[in-house]
Amino acid sequence: MTLLDIAPGKIAAVMTALEMTVRPPRRPVPTTGQFTVRRVERPPLDWYRDLFRRVGEPWLWFSRLRLGDAALVAIVHDPAVEISALVADGRDEGLLELDFRSPGEVELAFFGVTEGLVGRGAGRLLMDVALERAWATGPRRVWVHTCTLDHPGALSFYRRSGFVPYRRQIEVDDDPRLDGTLPQDAAPHVPMIRP
Repeated sequence: MTLLDIAPGKIAAVMTALEMTVRPPRRPVPTTGQFTVRRVERPPLDWYRDLFRRVGEPWLWFSRLRLGDAALVAIVHDPAVEISALVADGRDEGLLELDFRSPGEVELAFFGVTEGLVGRGAGRLLMDVALERAWATGPRRVWVHTCTLDHPGALSFYRRSGFVPYRRQIEVDDDPRLDGTLPQDAAPHVPMIRP
């Protein structure tokens, strides 16, 4: 076994990339009526960052929070990027971002629901919508990545949804809690080691 030291002030995660190259069989969609999914054209940046933060803060999502306005607009306003929100009780509580910019493939770039909706069928509904929209374009593959900082059930959820792991990598970055990108009490399950 090889152990690698991670410098103080950094975080590290094992990233797993998953793909599907064949459209999975359709699953029955939960019909509770509790949740809907709405497309958000050219999302306002404050709205996007707020939802991104509320969904991802417990798992240290930070990449989009570090982008300046111009860089974020270049992604989320690109006509080949589709942003949707899962709505619960009249409030946006889930984020779906599909990236169609690479010919022949669709990346499930960001996917998640706020903590209070985990385990209530919201993620399943959002995934059904994601796969329906992704496969409607006839790609050769749909892919996603997750990491060990994500919800502990994320990898198994993606596999149950039909994705198959194809690559692993180690991701190392500055801890977003140390530079103020996220609050210092975010993701208490991930130890913060100060420089």
